[in-house]
Amino acid sequence: MSFLQDPGFFTMGIWSIGAGALGAAALAVLLANTDIFLSKPRQATLEYLEEINLKTLEKEPRTFKAKELWEKNGAVIMAVRRPGCFLCREEAAELSSLKPKLDELGIPLYAVVKEQIKTEVKDFQPYFKGKIFLDEKKMFYGPQRRKMMFMGFVRLGVWSNFFRAWNGGFSGNLEGEGVILGGVFVLGSGKQGVLLEHREKEFGDKVNPLSVLEAAKKIKPQPSAPEKK
Repeated sequence: MSFLQDPGFFTMGIWSIGAGALGAAALAVLLANTDIFLSKPRQATLEYLEEINLKTLEKEPRTFKAKELWEKNGAVIMAVRRPGCFLCREEAAELSSLKPKLDELGIPLYAVVKEQIKTEVKDFQPYFKGKIFLDEKKMFYGPQRRKMMFMGFVRLGVWSNFFRAWNGGFSGNLEGEGVILGGVFVLGSGKQGVLLEHREKEFGDKVNPLSVLEAAKKIKPQPSAPEKK
């Protein structure tokens, strides 16, 4: 047992433990930057989306079925992860840049939020040029709600998104729920269906505006009902 009295033995043991811990940490970071541990989204059917209850944000809110938003002319809808998030504000601004072209096509731009706290929605409005509604039951974030928590802060893609938004001049706050991931939908009129469904896979994973516009061009507005004589 004389080796127990050798200081070099303990030094080697400590180095081995340290190297093992560093290796485990490196492996954890490596795996966190793959999609292995990301929950896979379930696609939302038109029937599921149609029956979602939404509320207006007026003093006397009106509750209505979500299908009212796209039934006649289709719609582009952003499910906002958190209005105060600077990454969400960046995506909202990009979608809003499409509004002149969407207006030409006769297609409205909308957003839904999970909650209405303080002035968060009001402060979000300068970035988003469409009407905003409340989805209290968070149905637009389903059918299978996906969350990202601390793992997001070790993903290189998230940090890249952070720097991109910061460099773009966007800022925000930490108010509200922000771990349930959002998305963007392009919905055709009537029963045309879901033409595009983008599900945020990590913080700042924004939709491609060109994909939104291409999907929007496929929308076929419903014919107007003939006037009664």
